[in-house]
Amino acid sequence: MTNVKTCPVCGTIVKGRSDKKFCSKKCKSIEQYENRQKTEVFYLQVDRQLKVNRRILKKYNKSGYTVIRKSKLIEEGFNPKYFTHYWKNKKGEVYLFVYEYGFLKKNDNGKEKYILVTWQDYMN
Repeated sequence: MTNVKTCPVCGTIVKGRSDKKFCSKKCKSIEQYENRQKTEVFYLQVDRQLKVNRRILKKYNKSGYTVIRKSKLIEEGFNPKYFTHYWKNKKGEVYLFVYEYGFLKKNDNGKEKYILVTWQDYMN
């Protein structure tokens, strides 16, 4: 009498070792991916937002120093609560960075703007 095992992903019969759970590497990978999506939800959300923020900052900061309205970045999906590190200049202003792209919130005649910069060696 033999126990017939089926793959938990696709339902096909599993052949091979007695402790084998999946019919193929592809099904094993699918299972691991789905489990990661469930167990690492917060990490994946933060990582996704950091990537969005970096892409947006890179898009608008071609020259290494740019001033842009805050609302323009927010419209594109930028969220200033997500950043990787910060740098404080001699004036005491704190630039928040998403990897190599930084931003500083400024008020200019009642309008909120961001100064966008690129990380420089002297900032270490």
